[in-house]
Amino acid sequence: MIESVGTLYAGHIDLEEVGFDSTPANDRLYSEEQLNTVYSKAESIAKVLDTNGYDVFWMAEHHFQREGYECIPNVLMLAVHLAHLTSNIRIGCGFNVSPMWHPLRMAEDYATAEILTKGRVVFGVGRGYHAREIESFGSPMLDGDANRELFEEQVDVMFKAFNSDSFSHVGKNYVIPPQVPYRGYELKEITLVPRPVQRPVECWQPIVSASERGLSFMAKHGIKGIIGGGAAPGGGSEKVIKEWQRVQANHGIETDLGGNLCIGFTFHIADSEEQAIKEARPFFEENLKMFAPLGMVKGLTDHQVDQLSKGSAYARKADLPTLEQAVESGSWLVGTPESIAEKLMEIQDRYPALKSINVGQVIGTPEHVILEQLERFGKEVMPKVRKENLATI
Repeated sequence: MIESVGTLYAGHIDLEEVGFDSTPANDRLYSEEQLNTVYSKAESIAKVLDTNGYDVFWMAEHHFQREGYECIPNVLMLAVHLAHLTSNIRIGCGFNVSPMWHPLRMAEDYATAEILTKGRVVFGVGRGYHAREIESFGSPMLDGDANRELFEEQVDVMFKAFNSDSFSHVGKNYVIPPQVPYRGYELKEITLVPRPVQRPVECWQPIVSASERGLSFMAKHGIKGIIGGGAAPGGGSEKVIKEWQRVQANHGIETDLGGNLCIGFTFHIADSEEQAIKEARPFFEENLKMFAPLGMVKGLTDHQVDQLSKGSAYARKADLPTLEQAVESGSWLVGTPESIAEKLMEIQDRYPALKSINVGQVIGTPEHVILEQLERFGKEVMPKVRKENLATI
C-alpha cells in the first residue's frame, strides 16, 4: 500500500527554452546569478510539498554544471536549511555521491544534519555517473570496477561508523584509524562524533544495473532501493522488482513484491491526455538531450546520441524515443488526475508491498510548472489514491 509520496529535484535552473529546438546541452552556459537560483527554487518546491501532503523531498548532489542542469553540490547543507522553512516533509539525499567524499566526513555530516533537523533528513548514497565530477575529485569513474570497489568500501566504513561505539577498518582504499601515537597512547580505534540518533540508519540507493553483486550489497546492509522509469507489466523495471525480492530473500529479508523499494514516475497533469502530452513534450526532449550522452537512456545507438548533440534538424531525424512511448511504457504518467490515480492504483495492486513512490518533473521544467503540477497532484491525485487505500483496509 502506497504510504509515502515524494518528489525529486535535481537542481536545474529555469532555462530560457527547452526541447530539441533549443540550445544543445553542451552549448548552455549561465552566469553565477542564474546558477544560484536553484536555492530559491528548492525553497519554493519544499513549501509546496510541505502543505500538500507529501512525505519526502529528494535532492541530488552534483558539481561543476555550468549548463544549469544539476547545480546543488551539498544536499545535506541545503536539507538543514529547508527543514527550518518547513514543518512536515523529510528531506532526502538522492543521492550523496560517495566517491566524491571521504566516508567518515559524509557520516559525520549526515549525523549532524540528522540531529539538527530532529531526524527529518533521509540518508542516500550512490556511485555517480558524471565523469567530470568524480574524476575531478580524484576518484575513479571511467574504471567502473574501481568505482564500485571504492563505493562498497566507503559504505562499509560508514555503516561501521554509524553502528559501532568505536571501530577500525583496514581495506584497499582506507586504513582507519592510522596507527599513530596520540596523547600518550597508540591509536587503534576511532569513534564517530556525532553519531546519528536514529539507528539503524534508513538508507536508500538507486538501482541502475541491478547486478547480482549490487543488489546483494544493498541487502547485506539493509539498504532500500529506488528505481526510475515506472513499472509497466513485463517491462525492465518489473524484472528488477522481482529480482530485488529474490535477492532480499537470499539475505533473510522476506517481503512481497515491491518491499523496501521506491518507484519513480514523471507526471504531467492536464484536462486531457492530448493536452498533457503537448505541454510535456519539450521537457521530455530536454531531459533526453541531457541524459542520453551520459549513458542514462537505454537502447540508444552512438549515432542517435551524436545526433542529439547537433541540434533540432538532426535530432528529429534520429528515430529517438518519444513521449508517447514513455507513456505507453508507464514511466511517464500523463493525463487527467483521474487517469493518473487509476494507473497508480494498478501499480499498487501489482506490487502489494510497495509503500513509497516518487512523482515529479524532469530537468528543464520551469519552476512555475513544477509548483503548479505538484500542487495539482497533491490536491487532485493523492486524495483519490488514499481514499482507495482506506477502502481496502
